[in-house]
Amino acid sequence: MIPLFPLNTVLFPHGPLPLRIFETRYVDMVRYCMREQSPFGVVLIRAGSEVGSAAVGETSVVGTTARILDFNGLPDGLLGITCQGERKFSVTKHWQQEDGLHCAEVLFAEPEEAVDVPFEYEHLSELLRKVLPELGELYAHVPKYFSNASWVGCRLAEILPIALSEKQLCLELDDPIARLARLSPLIRKAED
Repeated sequence: MIPLFPLNTVLFPHGPLPLRIFETRYVDMVRYCMREQSPFGVVLIRAGSEVGSAAVGETSVVGTTARILDFNGLPDGLLGITCQGERKFSVTKHWQQEDGLHCAEVLFAEPEEAVDVPFEYEHLSELLRKVLPELGELYAHVPKYFSNASWVGCRLAEILPIALSEKQLCLELDDPIARLARLSPLIRKAED
């Protein structure tokens, strides 16, 4: 069982996730994860909203676990946490506790095979080399693997201004080369 944090974002393995926590159920979840040194799951909200008692109507079945790396109190009184994506999973059973926290039983996906970026997609690696430093602190501490097709595809899907449904589809793909093939035409359109 893992606690779930339904969000209007798609988290990829090894990707950064800064969050501002204010709802009691999620403050409690952060406390639990810190105490147990365990991750929580991030799933995309397909219908509903992130906050309030009526939050979250429907979520994606595929998500990614997030490990809390750091936390701090913010000037506005909220809790700030810095997380990193770890493992992709599929929800097999989902429920909501009395306190409103979502929980799930999950099946973890096998880590994607480390495959070199093929020649025809090397321009995607080069684009990331240029863009990531411009994103500042968010990617400053993310290990860089510009020759790894899975890593490149996930980072591109994170940062590209594409629909959340498209990001989710990229997460659900198990083939890193297929992910690059899906993203490559989007880059070419942006460059033209």
